[in-house]
Amino acid sequence: MSHKVIVWGTGVVGKLVIRELLDHPTFELAGVIVHDPEKDGRDVGDLVGGEPVGLAATTDVDAALAVDADAVAYFGPTAAYADVNIANMSKALRAGKHVVSTAMTPFVYPKACIPALIEPLEQACRDGGKSCFTTGIDPGFANDLFPMTLLGLCGRVDSVRVQELLDYATYAGDYSSTMGFGVPVDKKAILEVPEILVFAWGHTIPMIADAVGVELDRIDTVYEKWPATEPIVYPFGVIEPGQCAAVRFEIRGWVGDEAKIIIEHVNRITNAAAPHWPTATSVENDAYRVEIKGSPNITQETVFRGELDGDPITGGCLATGMRAVNAIPALDDLAPGVVSALDIPLVAGRGTIRQHK
Repeated sequence: MSHKVIVWGTGVVGKLVIRELLDHPTFELAGVIVHDPEKDGRDVGDLVGGEPVGLAATTDVDAALAVDADAVAYFGPTAAYADVNIANMSKALRAGKHVVSTAMTPFVYPKACIPALIEPLEQACRDGGKSCFTTGIDPGFANDLFPMTLLGLCGRVDSVRVQELLDYATYAGDYSSTMGFGVPVDKKAILEVPEILVFAWGHTIPMIADAVGVELDRIDTVYEKWPATEPIVYPFGVIEPGQCAAVRFEIRGWVGDEAKIIIEHVNRITNAAAPHWPTATSVENDAYRVEIKGSPNITQETVFRGELDGDPITGGCLATGMRAVNAIPALDDLAPGVVSALDIPLVAGRGTIRQHK
């Protein structure tokens, strides 16, 4: 059975997903919604750097959502634009489409969200009779699906640590004000505020706790910065000595007096930064790692690379988007509502293995 999909948003993730959907046996690209007026009317194939396909992108949201389709894959802006995202996702749900999204990553575990934030989306699900699934890479499958799968192999778990180990030198996102890169280390970054860090990244911790049946006593955070000791030249400028060139943070879920579930990020501008902090073992850097201490001890390291360019950003962004899209068929069997990775079955990627033409 083919599922018709409307892609909403043509940033990095949206474009990568569109390229996959143009030649996919399980999904049919039914429409593309764009925000930029300069993209309005452009052939979708041309928009993603390929040959024309006879489908035009549009800024007319109502017209796009009126098209016969099963789901909207929503690749909107970050959770900093919560009101816009919730309004757009609700509109798609009320149009009778399932929504899968990577935009509002706090929604990876709806139970952990503030009720006032999640209730409008729940109501839209009820109004439209459809479901909404939010995922991502981290937060998302790298720190929910991966660790929970491995926890099912254990007899006892003393701790589980999930790490993102990335070189941000080629990542064009806005991380200066949010994470503190490229500014003096004594200037407080947005994510240094514990409540904001937990809101942005911490909701997979109570998801894991609920999955294994343990009650958390508290969640806290650690945030460290590393100042450059000499100028660091990277594609987007120069980080001067004394400015932040690496950050390491932890979000920790405590059971009693022990931190049992830890999400850790070590993000650098070039791999030379903060050499004493953790790095990947299978590659120089750019990996996601799960470390379980218990019976047995388990270490899993996962590396994403783009098919053509070998770039970790390309590989990770495509995996992020396709995790969302591949989950669409599973939503057909669920009651209307905002769901998480705990609510959907194993998503194996129907149609991914096929004969080359």
